[in-house]
Amino acid sequence: MKTFATYGVQIPEILLPKNIDLKTWSVIACDQYTQDKAYWEEAKATADGKPSTLNLIYPEVYLNEPNKDERIKKIQQTMKDYIASGIFSEGEQAVYIERTTEYNRTRKGLVIAVDLEKYEWKPGSKALIRATEATVPERIPPRMKIRNGAALELPHIMLLANDETDALVGGAAKIAKANAPLYDGELMHNSGRITGWSVHGEQAEKTLEAALQLLAKNGTDKDNNTFLFAVGDGNHSLATAKAVWDEHKKTLSDAEKETSRVRFALVEIVNIYDEGLTFEPIHRVIFNQDGEKLISFVQEKLGGKIKSFDSEKELESFVASPDAHGARYGFISGKKLCVLETAVTDLAIAALQPVLDEFLDAHSKDKKNDIDYIHGTNDVVQLGKKPNALSILLPPIAKDSFFQTINGRGPLPRKSFSMGEASEKRFYVEARRLF
Repeated sequence: MKTFATYGVQIPEILLPKNIDLKTWSVIACDQYTQDKAYWEEAKATADGKPSTLNLIYPEVYLNEPNKDERIKKIQQTMKDYIASGIFSEGEQAVYIERTTEYNRTRKGLVIAVDLEKYEWKPGSKALIRATEATVPERIPPRMKIRNGAALELPHIMLLANDETDALVGGAAKIAKANAPLYDGELMHNSGRITGWSVHGEQAEKTLEAALQLLAKNGTDKDNNTFLFAVGDGNHSLATAKAVWDEHKKTLSDAEKETSRVRFALVEIVNIYDEGLTFEPIHRVIFNQDGEKLISFVQEKLGGKIKSFDSEKELESFVASPDAHGARYGFISGKKLCVLETAVTDLAIAALQPVLDEFLDAHSKDKKNDIDYIHGTNDVVQLGKKPNALSILLPPIAKDSFFQTINGRGPLPRKSFSMGEASEKRFYVEARRLF
């Protein structure tokens, strides 16, 4: 297998089912719809009796059920059964994909393997591949049980590349689309369409290496630290893969460590500037606190000036409008509508959340329940009208400052952003041998 060792990237041997029926084979990432068992029961009915990635993953909606060990054992046995039955074709290749969602957005990506030795999730890391949001260590051990000893891995991890010229994914597309697709079809639950093309051969390798070299050059700071990829989705899955590798490599010789499949993880790389990739802020609502006091506290900590508004629409429009001078924070508390204009140039939530934490630590008797995280502008505005609530409306995520913020501050607070709607998350298609 071709490995670009300097950049922690490998063209893997990818397994795809023969005569693929995407509507039954492909299911959404296991960490979606975690409060909606009906979604997963419907997926089960759709895939019933047919080869499906649903039988190879552990939907997290079931993680708290008592039969975890039996479920894991069955998943791992099914992996072996699928391999033995000959349903897969296998080839050394990356896969360029185009995913059109139900919202008529088309996201482009490159499925490839990355070296877990080049990834670190811990705060302060200067690794090539870094986490974007805080990782909860307690979430890793239960997921290790699923990956440890698994014959296959299937990726829902999405890495972001800071690639203004679109050299990596776009370069792969130019080579891949000269050939017929590997697969093409509709996804279950009206979740859109996905098409994949093989990326392989000498010319592909040269194109990928040149693109990685350019990304590394542009991603190297004054202290000579290179930031190549940021984890956009699936951070706990990648952290789990890292933990499994750190444990497994203790059993290997130095030579075995260099070539072990367990050292690598299959991911999809997406250009952060891809027009089909939407970044949405996750807004905050604070309950049972003195709204005026909190707004004053935020202003004291972040600086800036307060501007009042007469209508919600005016406030929303103002917060959403780009401002070269800094981030704008909207506050809705009953009939009070105002915006704090600041000089914050990092991502808005990176500056705000530590201030909210400090305030709640000092004033809240039940911090966990006195803050909530809300997707969608309309919902957060409506919540702010309720008694004892203060909604904080965040501005759009600035893609051009995303990597800069992570490099300077480290991982963002949890629930900082969302990449698209739930149905736009990655669906499993490709697989790779693991243990």
